[in-house]
Amino acid sequence: MSTGKRIFIDGEAGTTGLQVRQRLENRQDLEILSIAPELRKDAAARKELLNSADLVILCLPDAAAIEAVSLIESPEVRVIDASTAYRVDPDWTYGFPEMTEGHREKVANSKRVSNPGCYPTGAIALLRPLIERNIIPKDALINVQGVSGYSGGGKALIEIHESGEVEPFGTYGLSLQHKHVPEMTQHNGLVHKPLFMPSVGHYAQGMLVSIPLHYAQMKSGVNGTLIQESLAKHYQESRFVKVKDLNNTDNLERAAFLRPDALNGSNELELFVFANDATEQALLIARLDNLGKGASGAAVQNLNLMLGLDEDAGL
Repeated sequence: MSTGKRIFIDGEAGTTGLQVRQRLENRQDLEILSIAPELRKDAAARKELLNSADLVILCLPDAAAIEAVSLIESPEVRVIDASTAYRVDPDWTYGFPEMTEGHREKVANSKRVSNPGCYPTGAIALLRPLIERNIIPKDALINVQGVSGYSGGGKALIEIHESGEVEPFGTYGLSLQHKHVPEMTQHNGLVHKPLFMPSVGHYAQGMLVSIPLHYAQMKSGVNGTLIQESLAKHYQESRFVKVKDLNNTDNLERAAFLRPDALNGSNELELFVFANDATEQALLIARLDNLGKGASGAAVQNLNLMLGLDEDAGL
């Protein structure tokens, strides 16, 4: 049965906006409101649509997202913002439903939801359950490493990679002030900011987020089994987050390589624990589509929850 809910994607011409629209346009339970291309920067036209929709998804740069929110006057309009603008704002609900017990209900009941960043989705998925269970202390010194396809960099980076000669791989964020660090810190409850080392590969889509750990960083008696079982218990009811068996090699290419693009086009998130109890070391890895669970897929999942629809509708 159709809900008749009206959806407006402000910024539907961008990478995330296009992906959100693709996931929604064939659904019979929603009506998508569109703005004429020539009016995309017309504040009055945008304001009319922003206030006539039941739910708005903002796929805009931070400043434009803040402007869009300021144009919303109707108290009935619900908003999902895919920018960085509100991810650590206490008045907004962080849109990672699986983050902790009861958080799915918070998303469902919220009128303002901030869609998580792609890298933080992986990092929080790996760390938050272990911090909540006191396996990793809140004052631990954490390193987060990641590699993403170039689609995560937006139109300009996509054009560079698709138009000619470009580096096969590059590390960036070398100022150690990346925009994802505040949400990784806050939503994991960490005392110290993690050292975040992102990189981009010369492939379009898909990402890996890795967190190396020494057992000395964690509580006494920890081992690989405890880490894996803690994650598995946390996500045992999750539709989209799957925890692999400890030291699982079934997903490795040629029994050696974990590729980043295996989940492209999906809203799935896979978590791996590789551990060596003899050396007292572990490597946690999250794999996801940076445009799926890392962006547009997450937005659609949050939309479904906020509108009281099946969580996996359209996904």
